[in-house]
Amino acid sequence: MNRSIITVVGKDQVGIIAKVCTYLAANNINILDISQTIVQGFFNMMMITDTNNATKEFKVLSDELAELGNEIGCIIKLQREEIFLRTQRI
Repeated sequence: MNRSIITVVGKDQVGIIAKVCTYLAANNINILDISQTIVQGFFNMMMITDTNNATKEFKVLSDELAELGNEIGCIIKLQREEIFLRTQRI
């Protein structure tokens, strides 16, 4: 399994989860776990996903999610699980 972490941060608005999940489904990415909160109007979501059967290369997925974030006014980052865990130790 190729586990990846997706983080989404931005001002809360209707449709953020729907747009991100629609993109993931269209690219055959499975959501294994998800957590989302809204604090004083700011949206924060973290997903653990399985990109093993993704239809595109990791770099393309990362770039497209970042672009989707730009379109909806959020910052979306896709990271491989091992990189995410290492950066959290620093």
